[in-house]
Amino acid sequence: MTNNSRHTLKLIPGAVLGLLLLAPVWIGAGDWTAAGADTAATAPVQSDAAVAEADLQKDVSKGESEAAKEEHKLPQAAVPVLNKMGRLPITNSMVVSWIAAVGLIVFAQIATHRMKRIPTGAQNLWEWLVESLRNFLEGIIGRHLVQRTFWFFATIFIFILVTNWVGLIPGVGTIGWGHRDAHGFKIEEPLFRGGNADLNLTLAMALVFMGCWLVWSLREVGLAGFVKELFAPKGETTGFLKALMVIVFFAAGWIEIISILFRPISLSFRLYGNIFAGENMLETMARLVPGLGWLLPVPFYLLELLVGLVQALVFMLLTAVFTLLMCQHAEGEHAGEHD
Repeated sequence: MTNNSRHTLKLIPGAVLGLLLLAPVWIGAGDWTAAGADTAATAPVQSDAAVAEADLQKDVSKGESEAAKEEHKLPQAAVPVLNKMGRLPITNSMVVSWIAAVGLIVFAQIATHRMKRIPTGAQNLWEWLVESLRNFLEGIIGRHLVQRTFWFFATIFIFILVTNWVGLIPGVGTIGWGHRDAHGFKIEEPLFRGGNADLNLTLAMALVFMGCWLVWSLREVGLAGFVKELFAPKGETTGFLKALMVIVFFAAGWIEIISILFRPISLSFRLYGNIFAGENMLETMARLVPGLGWLLPVPFYLLELLVGLVQALVFMLLTAVFTLLMCQHAEGEHAGEHD
């Protein structure tokens, strides 16, 4: 293993910790926004028509809530389980993401505490994982970009994968507070919930990436190169055709800016939607046939193991490709210098 790879083995636990500390800021922002929306919704109504409309909306919301309870659906929003009355409530998704991150950090520290020339056990697994990811990404975005960005891509892949798989451990979603009804004990506030089944966490990771992407892009191509990459015409043209290409690429640059602004949304909703849908599927299978709730979800657990791996890989690959699209010319120049 190279010196860079060994340095990365030590760096990933710190990157996980940094991601763990940054994500709750955005999770808290989502909670504060929701709290503000609730406050605004309870403002006094000034007219009789508005009162009637508000009452109708309450009835509809109540009906939807009762229907959701009957269908045993998981709530779309994470449920606060600690510090419920504080400005930053601790949700069940935050608890699971923290457990996953702490477990990952502890394992990484154990694997890299006493490095051996011939790795065994935890060190062997950790080196194989990091080395495989590095070689895989190097074939996609090149050696130069990997040297600068691999710490993030490896961290995001491993963190998402571990968080997805921790959310499949029996007890996640089935331990918590609730009440007993005709069908048995019903969990209303689960103590644990999949970390990536909360949109706040997936959005936090996407926004952290966009911040890193901006820094990497400016560092590789500079401000002038960044603007040129967005708006400058590509290819060799002359005369009227060149003037036309300037107009076309200038308009396409603004479309590209809109596309860039939507990247955090697409990244976060893709991961959140797949993980949330998987949890709902497992919940449905567990309650589909009374008495067989322990057996029916087993094949779907195996499917969700694969989905968790694929979604972590997709998130990492998309972020890597987004980085390459902006920095590919700089990467080509560095490759030419090495040649």
